[in-house]
This record gives sequence, structure tokens and C-alpha cells, in this order.
Amino acid sequence: QVQLVESGGRLVQAGGSLRVSCAASGSTFGTYAMGWFRQAPGKERAFVAAISWSGGNTDYVDSVKGRFTISRDTTKNTMSLQMNNLKPEDTAVYYCAARLMKYGLDVTYQRDSAYDYWGQGTQVTVSS
Repeated sequence: QVQLVESGGRLVQAGGSLRVSCAASGSTFGTYAMGWFRQAPGKERAFVAAISWSGGNTDYVDSVKGRFTISRDTTKNTMSLQMNNLKPEDTAVYYCAARLMKYGLDVTYQRDSAYDYWGQGTQVTVSS
């Protein structure tokens, strides 16, 4: 099993930048594909970005392409989401998720049902 703890969420002005992080513990971090999801008030949880276990493959929802960057540091067991040019519509609780890759496929996942473990979330609020 792996435990996930997000951090870094806060209030930021539109056009600003923010980096949220996810710390993993309890298992071999390098064998997990990871993802970021977000849930805005009154909306369902939605895919934001994903990274493969090696870090070699990434994927983003269209609305954040060119603004957000997902990365991971296996030596530190952390994953991050660098968010630039933030917009009010980016306001949400951001969750990190992990999927154990048993067969070594170096792929990413957009479906939340594909992930085995979730953090508790961190609030990001973008003011206009």
C-alpha cells in the first residue's frame, strides 16, 4: 500500500503560479503511475494530469495544457503539479492518486477508477 499526502494549496490571484505536491510513503514509489484530479464545488471530480511510473510519459486535460506541468522525483517519493497562469476556473480541491503497475507498462491513466490510492486533497483557490 501507499499513503498519499497533498500540500501546497492556497489562495492565489488569477495569472499567478502555484506548485502543489504529493508525498508518498509506505511502498515502492517508482512502481506507481500517478495522477492529479480536481473537484470544484458542485462538480464531479475530474482528471487534470497524469505521469507514468518512469516519468517518461505525461498527459493533460486540454484546459491545462501549456499552463500545468506534472513531474515526479522518485528519490524523494514526491510528485508535483506546477500551475502557471492560473484562472478562476482552476479553483478546486486537488487530489493526487496512485496506481500500482504490476507489469511495468509505462503508461498514464485518465480514469479515476484506474487508481488504487488517493490523498485527502488540497484546496486551490484562484481569485479574479
